[in-house]
Amino acid sequence: MTLDPPLPEFAFIGRSNVGKSSLINALLRRKRLARVSRTPGKTTLINVYRLPTFYLVDLPGYGFATASKTARAGYRRLITAYLKTRPDVAGLIWLLDIRHAPSDEDRWMLDLLHSQGHPTLLVFTKADKLGRQERQQRLSSLAEDLQADADQVQLVSVKSGEGVAELGASLIAAIPEGDS
Repeated sequence: MTLDPPLPEFAFIGRSNVGKSSLINALLRRKRLARVSRTPGKTTLINVYRLPTFYLVDLPGYGFATASKTARAGYRRLITAYLKTRPDVAGLIWLLDIRHAPSDEDRWMLDLLHSQGHPTLLVFTKADKLGRQERQQRLSSLAEDLQADADQVQLVSVKSGEGVAELGASLIAAIPEGDS
């Protein structure tokens, strides 16, 4: 995959149905740019959105999806190849549903992300589904479980808009100097 012009890439990665496409739509303030569905696994290809100074990359989800085992294995290979071969990855936005403990697939992703060494921001989605106190407890517990520092985690809710602007600011701040 060749992107022209070469710009920093921020890839969105996460389990199927965690809200990657919805979050991209919220960040870009476009309701139907990234395809969203109630059925997990609708993103089956790498989708790239060009902004003036960087690209947002929507990777297929891993884990549960309404697809065959062969197709899901293909998504894993596609994700792995992207992470290992893209020269312009400025950062990864790893989305996890704050309501759920990390799955075996999340553990696989954690190992893959650590092995590649790309800067990674853990973004916990669906914050509106929990009360404020439970949300903070889950955030701390999950960050510790996933070996993430406080500056590596953010909380968002596409439904309420909480954290979306802050995530956008984090992306802009992470653009390598000279590329903005």
